[in-house]
Amino acid sequence: MKTFTKLSIATLTLVSAATFTPDIYAADENNVVPGLTAVGAPLGLHGVDPVAFLDIGNRTEGSAAFAATHDGVAYYFSNEENKNTFEKNPERYIPQNGGFCTFGVSVGKKFDGDPQYASVVDGKLYVFLNEEIYKMYQQDQRGTIAKAEKQWKKIKHKAATAL
Repeated sequence: MKTFTKLSIATLTLVSAATFTPDIYAADENNVVPGLTAVGAPLGLHGVDPVAFLDIGNRTEGSAAFAATHDGVAYYFSNEENKNTFEKNPERYIPQNGGFCTFGVSVGKKFDGDPQYASVVDGKLYVFLNEEIYKMYQQDQRGTIAKAEKQWKKIKHKAATAL
C-alpha cells in the first residue's frame, strides 16, 4: 500500500476519458467513451477487438463495420468471425470490472481502463489506468484481482463521477 500512496496527485486525480451521463445505464457500470456509436450504444474497451485480444493476444483495433452490443455497451471487432464469436459468448470476452482500471476498483475507485495496459488471467481480461498502475498490479496480481472482485460488488452500481 505504500507504493500506492507514492503515486503522484496527477495520476490519482485522472478520471476516465469517458464523459459519464447518469441516464445511460452503461455509463455507470461500464467504462465507455463519450457519445454513441452507430449501433446506438457507447463504445467499450476503447474500440479494441476483445476476441482478438483474448484469443490471440493481439490488441487489434476493431471497426464500426463489425460492432456488437452487450449490456448497453458496443464493442468493435476486426472481422465478422470475431463479432460472431463474441455474440455466442459475450461474457467470456468483456473486460472485468466494467472495463475500469482493476487496481482502481481494488481500492474502491473507477478510473479509466486502457487496453494498452492489460492482463489476461485465467481467461479474463483486466485493464489498467496506465503503466505505473499496471506495474503495481504486477507485484500482487491475484491479491489485486481478489480485492477488485470484492470492491466491484460495492461500487458497480455507483456512477463513476460520484466516487
